Amino acid sequence: MATSDAHRLSLPVLLHVTTLLLSLLLTCSQALSPPRFTKVPVDQIGVSGGVVSFVCQATGDPKPKVNWNKKGKKVNSQRIETIEFDEGAGAVLRIQPLRAPRDENTYECVAENSEGEITVSAKLSIIRDDLLPPGFPNIDMGPQLKVVERTRTATMLCAASGNPDPEILWYKDFLPIDPNVSNGRIKQLRSGALQIENSEETDQGKYECVASNVEGVRYSSPANLYVRVRRVPPRFSIPPTNQEIMPGGSVNITCVAVGSPMPYVKWMLNAEDLTPEDEMPVGRNVLELSSVRESANYTCVAMSSLGMIEAVAQITVKSLPKPPGTPVVTETTATSVTITWDSGNPDPVTYYIIQYRAKSPDSKYETVDDITTTRYSIGGLYPNTEYEIRVSAVNTIGQGPPSEPVETRTGEQAPASPPRNVRAEILPQNSMVVQWEEPEEPNGQIKGYRVYYTMDDSQPMSLWHIHNVQDSILTTIQSLVPEETYAIKVLAFTSVGDGPFSEAVSVKVQQGVPGQPSKFQVGAVSDTSIELTWDPAYDKEGIVRYELRYAEGKFSTLIKKDFPPRRSYVVEGLRPNTEYRFSLAAISNKGIGAFTNEISERTLQANVPKNFTVKWVTKTTVVLAWKFSESRSPYKCTIEYNRQKMDVDARQLKMFITGLRPNTTYEFRVTCQESMDGGPRHRVVARTAPHILVKKPKLDIYAEPENILTMSFPPVSTKDVKNFYVVVVPLKTTTGTVKNLKNPDEMDIEELLREVILKRRSRRQLAQLDQRNPYITACFKQLPTSFTVGSDHYLSSCENKPLEPGQEYVFFLLAELNATVGKMFATSPHTDTVTTPEMVVDPLPVETGDGLIWVVGPVLAVVFIIGIVISILLLKNRKRKESEPRTKCLLNNADIMPHHPTDPVEMRRINFQTPGMMNHPPIPISELAEHTELLKANDNLKLSQEYESIDPGQQFTWEHSNLEVNKPKNRYANVIAYDHSRVILAPIEGITGSDYINANYID
Repeated sequence: MATSDAHRLSLPVLLHVTTLLLSLLLTCSQALSPPRFTKVPVDQIGVSGGVVSFVCQATGDPKPKVNWNKKGKKVNSQRIETIEFDEGAGAVLRIQPLRAPRDENTYECVAENSEGEITVSAKLSIIRDDLLPPGFPNIDMGPQLKVVERTRTATMLCAASGNPDPEILWYKDFLPIDPNVSNGRIKQLRSGALQIENSEETDQGKYECVASNVEGVRYSSPANLYVRVRRVPPRFSIPPTNQEIMPGGSVNITCVAVGSPMPYVKWMLNAEDLTPEDEMPVGRNVLELSSVRESANYTCVAMSSLGMIEAVAQITVKSLPKPPGTPVVTETTATSVTITWDSGNPDPVTYYIIQYRAKSPDSKYETVDDITTTRYSIGGLYPNTEYEIRVSAVNTIGQGPPSEPVETRTGEQAPASPPRNVRAEILPQNSMVVQWEEPEEPNGQIKGYRVYYTMDDSQPMSLWHIHNVQDSILTTIQSLVPEETYAIKVLAFTSVGDGPFSEAVSVKVQQGVPGQPSKFQVGAVSDTSIELTWDPAYDKEGIVRYELRYAEGKFSTLIKKDFPPRRSYVVEGLRPNTEYRFSLAAISNKGIGAFTNEISERTLQANVPKNFTVKWVTKTTVVLAWKFSESRSPYKCTIEYNRQKMDVDARQLKMFITGLRPNTTYEFRVTCQESMDGGPRHRVVARTAPHILVKKPKLDIYAEPENILTMSFPPVSTKDVKNFYVVVVPLKTTTGTVKNLKNPDEMDIEELLREVILKRRSRRQLAQLDQRNPYITACFKQLPTSFTVGSDHYLSSCENKPLEPGQEYVFFLLAELNATVGKMFATSPHTDTVTTPEMVVDPLPVETGDGLIWVVGPVLAVVFIIGIVISILLLKNRKRKESEPRTKCLLNNADIMPHHPTDPVEMRRINFQTPGMMNHPPIPISELAEHTELLKANDNLKLSQEYESIDPGQQFTWEHSNLEVNKPKNRYANVIAYDHSRVILAPIEGITGSDYINANYID
């Protein structure tokens, strides 16, 4: 039983071992193989002094080793080189330069491994340069040195000739190029050129073009291809910024880094990574923080294979600052207080605010802010006044609570105003009493008063008599000279000094005469009269009348007027614009009192132009207007501006000033008759309108019988436009003559707008309107693309009246703009002239017979002659066209081919319209010169506006401008040449970037 079991077990084991041994034998027999050639060299005919290469490659297992022999020996020469490839299983034998007959021989390629050795041979023949056969290959154009940026396409050119046509092969670094192993990345074009797409660093090397046919083989000069790789270490294009937030607030911190290769960006807090390693974004990382309670520093790290950089963002959790310490007064004067204080805040304070007020129940705090120090002098205070002062701090969050206030009093000063209401009264025995009231601004404690008096007020004050008074506001002065008039002035003084003198009052030392009238002043004034008012003089006896003395100017004869007692008087019959001086005295039965001090006043100007203003402006015209009463005689005014001068009659009430430059500020100085002697002049400033309506509307007549036409408008920027108006200008007068066409800018626009029809009129009213004057036919808030003229409909309260048959018209567009002074209008150029058809009238019956023949006959003869002339001209024109070269026809055909834009600017204009594109449409070549002159006008203003309107969102590439070799050629860092439209120069061999210039073609 045991034996049979053992036998049963050993059979499967033997089968398994046998199978394993057979498989090993089969594997060994399949893996080991002798060498076998996959590329064999061919016989070659070279030219003396040239180059030949023999290529040999073998396969086998183990991989064979390939060597080159000459006559059974290894080749050994400075001119003969063996270049191995495929780990030694392939070798190129390169002989350069060829020497005849030394190099003419048979060369053997030997491939050997442990399983065997095989040999193949190739023969080399060499022909002298002067004995080359006619069909020997020739390189007409060899490859040139080329520099290409990695991933771009490089093309190495080669052209060869021979008979038969030679075959072209390429070598790189002396090894043959096989395009089939590049997955289509490297191609040899039918022209023989080598095209390398998506270039890599391994494509860099020395390239040769080889042309061969049955006559021989010819090599081009080698040319290097350089593949440049942009290597830029990381840098922060948008570094993180410090932020200050309120407690519990949220903030996003953005960090953007660039470089080549683009760096990874992560955030760190101290040593903790806030961005997981496997989620690190490239280029940009935004850190989102919420419910922040503590200040911290967050680090942005950007890293690439070329390095690592860091930037720190400080997040500060802020709160309102604490109150500063109580201010300390360090110095006081009569008008200022100097204080210092302690900040009271550990965190930085942006600035401090000081609040102060006079210590009285109804006073309010005044504020001084933007104080960056802890010491400050508050000026402009009132003397001898108690003030309350406090300080608060401000940070980026806001203003904190104020400090405890400090109280202080300013120092004394001499009184700032004189004593008030000084009065003098004569007493018996040649004495007088003088009384007054305290000054309004004593600036301290009044220590006393000084009364000055004299009989001659022309003397200096130092020669006047002085009478000192203390603790009183009246005093008696004795021993006066009878019948004399005294002038009296009073001042107050403090411990610091004397205040100013009061106005002089006069008193006559005569018992019973009235005192001096008080508060003598001017009331209403006209061009021929002046009103005077006063308070009655003090008098015991009673005033019986007043005497008024006045004169024109300083040296004219005094005029006297007497009138009964009153409180006012109007002096009439005065001259316009003339200065008069007045004084007044009261009279009693005892005599005349002292006269008041003289007062002066000028009468108003007579009927003169006034209120000069800007009525309206256009781009070349300013209309000035003024007010002037009706006058029969001319009244000349002169307007000066920009060294130009013009005279105008003031009765016109307005003046058109034309020929100005658009969008320019002008100052007009107006001098009228009353100011020719150097009196007041009028100054008016105006700015002309910008040139926004550059192009004229276009007309298209489509229905002649109804006298209706369509008008289309070019695109217009509507940013500053309030209203658009379409203006119709008839050219024929009632007599049929054609009027002189006036520039739209110089028309009376106010008159045009006055004629806008606000409500529908009857047919009879329309018939009465003179349709031969310019009128507004349509009003728009938004300008449509087209508009039908003469449709007899209302358009925004403007009546689109039918056009008159047989009339000639031009039209223009009027825009009312927003303006700060007056009104501003922009006008387009006139349209082309258009004539409406005459009204069709049924013809009257005409006589038939011989008379008709005499009319029709000559007409038919003229028509026949005109037809013959036109036929001759057409025939000549056709012959001239046929004689023109065929190229002309081809160009004409090209002109009518459909246009499929490929330019990036044009594609973006079609697909991504922006406001800048809509406001600046393409300019036709025929209008380019006119458009350029328009841009240059007004000191290149339009050019500046067009440049500023360029949409910064346009995304075009400028990689050539960013190359290091080209950066020094850029005039400014931000003035670059776009790749799609840059000017490309003819490259210079061996000079990288020689095809670059900082210039673009006009898109």
